[in-house]
Amino acid sequence: MNVLWVLIVAVPVFLLAYRFFGRYLERTMGGGEQQEAPSVSLNDGVDYVPSKTPVVFSHHFASIAGAGPIVGPTVAMIYGYIPVWLWILCGAVFIGAVQDYASLFVSMRERGHSMAQVADRTLGRTGFFLVIAFSIIILLLLTSAFLGLSATALTSLVPFAQMHMSAEQTFLDVVQNPDGVLCAKIGGVASMSLIIITACAPVIGWLVHKRGVRLSLMFPAAIFLCLLSIVFGVTHPLSLSPMTWMIALTVYVALASGLPVWAILQPRDFINSFLLYFGMLLLIIGVVAAGIRHDTFLMPAFNLSGGGKALGMVWPFLFITVACGAISGFHAMVTGGTTSKQLSSERASRGVGYGGMLMEGFLALLVVIAIGAGLTLDEFSAVVFPTAKGVGSNPVLAFALGMGNLVYRALGIPMEYGTVFGMLMVEGFIVTTLDTAARLNRYLLEELWTALFKKTPRLLASHFFNACIVAGLMFLFCYTNTFKYIWPIFGSANQLMAAMTLVVVAVWLALRSRPVWFAVWPAVFMMITTLVSLTDLLVHKYIPAHNIPLILTDVLLIVLAFGVIILAIRQYIRLRAST
Repeated sequence: MNVLWVLIVAVPVFLLAYRFFGRYLERTMGGGEQQEAPSVSLNDGVDYVPSKTPVVFSHHFASIAGAGPIVGPTVAMIYGYIPVWLWILCGAVFIGAVQDYASLFVSMRERGHSMAQVADRTLGRTGFFLVIAFSIIILLLLTSAFLGLSATALTSLVPFAQMHMSAEQTFLDVVQNPDGVLCAKIGGVASMSLIIITACAPVIGWLVHKRGVRLSLMFPAAIFLCLLSIVFGVTHPLSLSPMTWMIALTVYVALASGLPVWAILQPRDFINSFLLYFGMLLLIIGVVAAGIRHDTFLMPAFNLSGGGKALGMVWPFLFITVACGAISGFHAMVTGGTTSKQLSSERASRGVGYGGMLMEGFLALLVVIAIGAGLTLDEFSAVVFPTAKGVGSNPVLAFALGMGNLVYRALGIPMEYGTVFGMLMVEGFIVTTLDTAARLNRYLLEELWTALFKKTPRLLASHFFNACIVAGLMFLFCYTNTFKYIWPIFGSANQLMAAMTLVVVAVWLALRSRPVWFAVWPAVFMMITTLVSLTDLLVHKYIPAHNIPLILTDVLLIVLAFGVIILAIRQYIRLRAST
């Protein structure tokens, strides 16, 4: 199949969905009744900060996207590109975008509070504790998975044979791997770029929020910093061990999640988003050029048996492997954790919530094409599902290689350039996911202490203390479990969180006598899918491997999910009895 068909079908579907279904949701939820945004009414200069919509969108999109719509579809391509394509297309329109917009809207109506606090008002205090416990666990799994993935990607070495070139032809640093094979130091470029962007972010934040510099001047400044970071990355690649990177990123996360949102998190996401936009633009141009050249997919359309051996049955594991891009419970934590506290107008919530999810779905489809048209099944499996001992899964590298090969075939750009840009595109957003998720977990801990204590102890009220707890747990869980073990249970927990979010939204709407079908049916599908996946992982993987931490986590997630289901059914019975 011509690679361009993936977008020819998807783009009109996304545009029509935003125009008609998005507006239907807005009318149904009461979006026409504009109220003052919580960022304005509760402005505290730390978490509640009214900001310009383009800045919030960049932060929101960078936060929800992160590496999720790249890593998930990349891993799931083992099933073939057709199943992944269809799930992203249908999931983004009817489930993911619904959850993102609805959770953002509800959070803004509830004073910028998280879904856990909304659950307190809709399902009672027990519902609050169930959802907040679930949220803390999922964010711990997410940050642990991405910490290990980031450390692996930042130390990536690529044999020149995989880039179809010799060591004499490259501008990249050349090193020998333990087997004596000459490799390009791809990860070192991303390492230096990441450091420069992070170091410059506080300056951008200070200029915008403290000095009132116009946003129109910050756009070219952010683009310049992106280009500068790439140049320094190429000329001065940085080499550190994976463990050193894990420690350094843990320290960074503790600082970023404890400081005011404008100091590091928001400006770093703003700068980094341009790398993602440029990467998406390069991918779009490459895909269009490849389509004009009548390039077809190198990966198979269907590989259900191979996917079954690598990951498990296509249902439920395809639907939990591809989270971001189709539906992700983490998004609801972002909408109710940071985005709802920054949007200065309720009117912008549809564009940021529903539109942001569709844009992420579009990015995920570009990833499908890059992998499917850039790598053969054997090349893909060697990187993502390696059989050699001591070699870890590196889906970030697989995407970078796929992107490099695609733009080389379609545009004639040397593969090393496309591969390096693919690595840069992903790596910055893994760190974005890390600091955003850690900050959200800090919020949740503070909410939990407030609920547990009549007067919160001074130490537990400290932003930095809670940030250190979050960062420390992230490091410990990552250190004791590898990416391949954490990602499946994170995917299940993530999708289960999405189902629980839709349940809370449905009850919130029902209490206001509004239609709930668009939240209930996706919630039922995702709830069944994720409970089946958690049961399968428990029985066939974690118990046979005697992995006690993951066994306990799996069982706890199942118990929490059934607790929320029971509370929702009780609330439904009460509502029916009162009407």
